[in-house]
Amino acid sequence: MDTANDEPKVNYRGIKAMPFVIGNETFEKLGTTGSLMNILVYLTTVFNMKSITATNLVNIFSGTSNFATLIGAFVSDTYFGRYKTLGFASVASFLGMILLTLTAAVSTLHPPACESSGGTCPGPTPWQMAFLLSGLGLLVVGAAGIRPCNLAFGADQFNPETESGKRGISSFFNWYFFTFTFAMVVSLTVIVYVQSDVSWAWGLAIPAFMMFLSCVAFFIGSRIYVKVKPEGSPITGVIQVIVAAFRKRQLKQPEQPWISLFNHIPKSSINSKLSYSDQFRFLNKAAILTPEDKLSLDGSSANPWKLCSLQKVEEIKCLIRVVPIWAAGIIYGVATTQLQTYVVFQALQSNRRLGNTSFNIPAASFGIFTMLGLTIWIPIYDRIIVPLLRRYTKKDGGITLLQKMGIGMVLAIVTMIISAIVEDRRKAFARSNPIGLDSRRGAISSLSTMWLIPQLTLIGLSEAFTVVGLIEFYYKQFPENMRSIAGSFNFIGLALSSYLSSLLISVVHKITERAPLGDWLPQDLNKGKLDYFYYLVAALQVVNFLYFIVCANWFKYKECGSNTTEAGMEKLKSEKPVVV
Repeated sequence: MDTANDEPKVNYRGIKAMPFVIGNETFEKLGTTGSLMNILVYLTTVFNMKSITATNLVNIFSGTSNFATLIGAFVSDTYFGRYKTLGFASVASFLGMILLTLTAAVSTLHPPACESSGGTCPGPTPWQMAFLLSGLGLLVVGAAGIRPCNLAFGADQFNPETESGKRGISSFFNWYFFTFTFAMVVSLTVIVYVQSDVSWAWGLAIPAFMMFLSCVAFFIGSRIYVKVKPEGSPITGVIQVIVAAFRKRQLKQPEQPWISLFNHIPKSSINSKLSYSDQFRFLNKAAILTPEDKLSLDGSSANPWKLCSLQKVEEIKCLIRVVPIWAAGIIYGVATTQLQTYVVFQALQSNRRLGNTSFNIPAASFGIFTMLGLTIWIPIYDRIIVPLLRRYTKKDGGITLLQKMGIGMVLAIVTMIISAIVEDRRKAFARSNPIGLDSRRGAISSLSTMWLIPQLTLIGLSEAFTVVGLIEFYYKQFPENMRSIAGSFNFIGLALSSYLSSLLISVVHKITERAPLGDWLPQDLNKGKLDYFYYLVAALQVVNFLYFIVCANWFKYKECGSNTTEAGMEKLKSEKPVVV
């Protein structure tokens, strides 16, 4: 078992592999974001769905795509490895985009257009819906494999033991987020314009072709990739601790657990040595050594389903401590989800003319201001604000991660209140000074859609604090061997936010459609109370913020023993079994 001698045999060709990996990343993002950024408008205009139905379908699709990443991470870590998982997922995404394109290009695969006189709008047939859902289902499969694996696979191509390899990893991450920004800008401008103003068939065919190029770029580089072997999912260790603790539930807690509990740590462990914590003491019973427990020759537990080390118990405690904060992130996501869906409908019933020109900005393109708010603020915060805060707080990040998340939650509350005020003004202008009539929606307000920019920019700033803070929080608080699970945690949180948003919309719609004031969320927003709905979401965010404060005061940051987190990360990077 001489892993050190095997290491030089790995032929890292990071710079040579980078064009193929980055090409795959770029075209994949152009394909997926290009297809899905305008999907809400596609469902309501081509498939003639009602706003409520389309919004719920998009939320469920988005939630399922994010939730499936946990399955993708498990399959990748346990069975197939990142290369095979990415290859299969890329092909699945391409096939899904082909089906989605066909729903627009073939007239029998979508409902006929609504009558121009404002008559009936026939909905999709069961077969048309089945074809559409098949395409979306394949995109879910693609997201399940691509999202948890693409970043890690790119980093696998560089040798973390050399200075050039470390610089290469840093360069790869920079290029990764640059391509993400580039893909979002192109999708929200060029592709959305083609879809809305030229042709849906061409507008969906272009992203499908981009996804085809992504597959080609990925497989061309197959011979030079470093392919990490699957080592097994750390989820198994979580289950082992719970099972062992349950089996020994009748045993008494030892008086000095940090001394008396079994705590064998393998030399090959990539995790930092954790200090004993007094929370969740029930789990300590998994590390109580009894006469019935047997040990291997190297001192490890012969049966980890009956006896686990204290180190493993503390690792599971880290995971459990994160859950309440994660739950607050789920509720927070309800606010960001609303400004990705209903803002599109607001834009459709507002004045979208660009200045004094006749050009109408596509409704879905306004999402770019959220991205710009986030992208512009992050370097300002990192390079200017953090150094100033660091002088006073003496903390590396200027403020703690929990404080950072709390600021973003307050901004989300302010954003929803501003959104409600703007919607109230939009409706007032629609009644007093309409500039047109949409046969399916109603009057077009004379209020410029530029009034939507402040709330979209502000929610981008909010995400720069809370979403970025959550990702960093998961990364630092999870054990090193659970970093892939940490990434999935973020996506699962987004999934549950989407599901919760869909549930909230459905409940509000069902309750208010029979109320004296009328439906809050009708097809024609001018007849509804979307501003009331935004105030409701703001109130939900206030309650969530109070809950978050309680959880933040209770939370204990991960404490390491003799090993540091940085040392653990160095081991994580260097000890990678590979096949060439």
